Amino acid sequence: MKAGLLGATGMVGQRFIQFLEGHPQFDLEALFASANSAKRAYGKIGKWTLPTPMPDYASDMVVEATSGKAVEASGVELVFSALPSAVAGDIESDIAARGIPVFSNAAAHRMDADVPLLIPEVNAPHIAMAKAQREAGRAPVVTNANCSTTGLVMGLKPLAQRFELRDVVVSTYQAVTGAGNAGLALLEQPFNVIPYIAKEEAKMEAEARKIMGTLSQGKVRPADFSVVASCARVWVRDGHLESVVVTVDEEPTIDDVVEAFSGFRSEIAGRDLHTAPKEPVHLFTEDARPQPALDAYLGEAEGLPGMTAGVGQVKVTEDGRIRFFVLSNNTIRGSAGGSVLNAELALAERVIGS
Repeated sequence: MKAGLLGATGMVGQRFIQFLEGHPQFDLEALFASANSAKRAYGKIGKWTLPTPMPDYASDMVVEATSGKAVEASGVELVFSALPSAVAGDIESDIAARGIPVFSNAAAHRMDADVPLLIPEVNAPHIAMAKAQREAGRAPVVTNANCSTTGLVMGLKPLAQRFELRDVVVSTYQAVTGAGNAGLALLEQPFNVIPYIAKEEAKMEAEARKIMGTLSQGKVRPADFSVVASCARVWVRDGHLESVVVTVDEEPTIDDVVEAFSGFRSEIAGRDLHTAPKEPVHLFTEDARPQPALDAYLGEAEGLPGMTAGVGQVKVTEDGRIRFFVLSNNTIRGSAGGSVLNAELALAERVIGS
């Protein structure tokens, strides 16, 4: 399928370009960005900030100014959106109204009642909401979660398959790249922690309950458990580390909890989805893992660096609560890679394509 990319010059846009290089199902044929970048070759814009080189195929592509009309004129069959949330809502709605499916990393439509907030290993059945959009006469909008929410629910899902979750308390140590290219400036302020990320805590609390909620009659009933989040930005380039404390409906043993993580089988296990890692959650048994410097690119052995979440320091407290750390790559699993995987699931489920 011919794909377009909105917000191509930002850090998440760059990750999309990486993940779509040589993709067997999606050919990236059109790049869109702000008017300042329009009508210029992508390689000449000079905003590439990833530590790995720009893929050759993208360098000569000419960037167009973002609009629904321009996307429709390009002839693409779907778009990936790395737009800032402040401008994404109307543009994405316009593109979907023109019959072009949208797979978005932006927050604008995540909590819309008819839009799936999708992480395939966690809530694959929610893709049915995209089918309902199509049956209602418009192209689907499918969103992936906030990058910090993604790691949280990937850590919670193995537990939810074994226990009934009652409440969740999460504290985050989030990489500066969670703020995009602008966040890289924080690396120039070494040895610092910023205990404020605008709207992040509210996003985590609401999104986690929607993702892990129950789909009934085309709508999601949010999960019954509570979520309390505290979010901080730390002096790390890539990888969001999170400390999670979970209360469940029984007093589990440490063996129960370890078995839940080590035996986790995701909702898409065994399906031939190009970007899905065979091991979506890796359990560390050694001390002091996972660490962003060591483990932000888990999945590299499969050729899918950054698509696997790492869980470690698993404990059960004296009063029966489960404690663990989870690490996920914020610009890959929590953004571009997750969105590409959503599109692969949509194609497999015939939500998009012929």
